[in-house]
Amino acid sequence: MIWLLRHGDAEDDAPGAGGDAERRLTEKGRRQARAAGKAVNALGADLEACLASPKVRALETAELACKALDLEAELDDRLRGGGFDPNDLAAGRGDVLLVGHEPDLSDAIVALTGARVKLRKGGLAALEGRLLHALLTPVQLRRIG
Repeated sequence: MIWLLRHGDAEDDAPGAGGDAERRLTEKGRRQARAAGKAVNALGADLEACLASPKVRALETAELACKALDLEAELDDRLRGGGFDPNDLAAGRGDVLLVGHEPDLSDAIVALTGARVKLRKGGLAALEGRLLHALLTPVQLRRIG
């Protein structure tokens, strides 16, 4: 199973020269990330890895979600922005959580399943092969976890 988590709510602008890549999560985004981790755990996912975009908001989301999953987030530049192949990222790792950005995550879901979706900030999708098992909003994740 491949789990796709969109980063939580983030600042509009990053202070300093870092620009978009340095935008941090808001308090709402931190709550969304923690809720996602608890929900994935409550759903019984047996994750072997968590890969995250190196952009600050995605890495923070991964780190907060992974606390509930007893995992360490790993940076992967392929999730920074632009198209990616979830199967390629998951290869040889078993079940994984990939934390990234829009529209890349929704585009990956379309490419694998044909389902037209838009993942909300802090939202989660679960894929297995060409099947979309779940598409959950942050509110749903909070209720599960």
